[in-house]
Amino acid sequence: MISSIKHSPSSFTSKDFLPKKRSITRPQFSPFPIIKNVHNGFPNQSFSSQKPLHLASIENLAILKKTQQRKTECQTYEADKSRPLDINIELPDEEARLEAAKRIKIGIYFATWWALNVVFNIYNKKVLNAFPFPWLTSTLSLAAGSIMMLISWATRVADAPKTDFEFWKTLFPVAVAHTIGHVAATVSMSKVAVSFTHIIKSGEPAFSVLVSRFLLGEAFPLPVYLSLLPIIGGCALSAVTELNFNMTGFMGAMISNLAFVFRNIFSKKGMKGKSVSGMNYYACLSILSLLILTPFAIAVEGPQLWAVGWQKAVSQIGPNFVWWVVAQSVFYHLYNQVSYMSLDQISPLTFSVGNTMKRISVIVSSIIIFHTPVQPVNALGAAIAILGTFLYSQAKQ
Repeated sequence: MISSIKHSPSSFTSKDFLPKKRSITRPQFSPFPIIKNVHNGFPNQSFSSQKPLHLASIENLAILKKTQQRKTECQTYEADKSRPLDINIELPDEEARLEAAKRIKIGIYFATWWALNVVFNIYNKKVLNAFPFPWLTSTLSLAAGSIMMLISWATRVADAPKTDFEFWKTLFPVAVAHTIGHVAATVSMSKVAVSFTHIIKSGEPAFSVLVSRFLLGEAFPLPVYLSLLPIIGGCALSAVTELNFNMTGFMGAMISNLAFVFRNIFSKKGMKGKSVSGMNYYACLSILSLLILTPFAIAVEGPQLWAVGWQKAVSQIGPNFVWWVVAQSVFYHLYNQVSYMSLDQISPLTFSVGNTMKRISVIVSSIIIFHTPVQPVNALGAAIAILGTFLYSQAKQ
């Protein structure tokens, strides 16, 4: 419906443009508005609609020079509320979109975790081959991470955690176990191949079940105990058929398994109800472990041996050796930090499966890069042990 409003001819003076006191009538809103249709003046004519009217447009607002008429044309349309609009708008499934984004995020975490771990193991083995001082190497790894996080907190790149004495008190046994496990694993890799160390470390679930059962009195279903058979059998088969077997290296991997089991137990008990992110938690763990490890590293190896070994390594390798040390120290912290960050996003089962796949990637990559001789029987033992670890993670749920 189109209604036109025309104003009568009028002349304008400067006074007409001055502000005047006038009473302004407040617009009365009603579901049934009345629109006046006026032509050539302002007669009392009105049009009443029984339906709400909506203003569509106002056009040709002008003063014609010839006729001195001011014309305003309004276009309106009637709104019919009696008939609902049948509009089907398909909105994206928000829940499905969030789930897909979460899976992508977890995939990125896993890929980064595995890649950083592989790089760390490669550089760590290179450093230990040229510089066989695992206590100092372990100390440098913790020191690099501690320095990185302290700088991040100081520059506000990362939010510093809010901790108290109780937090550090509960963290101390976790740090002791972490320190022992870290040093023992480094000692192991200094004596045997990286692949062999990780094959033995895949037997960690067996230690976890045994410690939980006999020290904590925790019972497990039968499938969990059965899953330990391939783990133990596979590790034993790999150890017996290892060409470059070393007892110190073997015992280092076993002690590392036991220490990390206690670290997980202490961490679960002590950190309940603590609101510290995974990244900051591992940063605090690294700092405390560094304070624990440093005096022992000095007592076991000492600065004199370090100085002689460092000069020898630099003379044989060259300046690249320094970059190897820096790389293994930085990547050690990064891969552990990412693993703790992933714990905030995934379930323990998913993390356990990811840890199993991580060991496979490390074993395969180290064999390829270092040209480690592997017998078919040895490879079979590794496959059985890793399969047992996967079955354990499934059975425990």
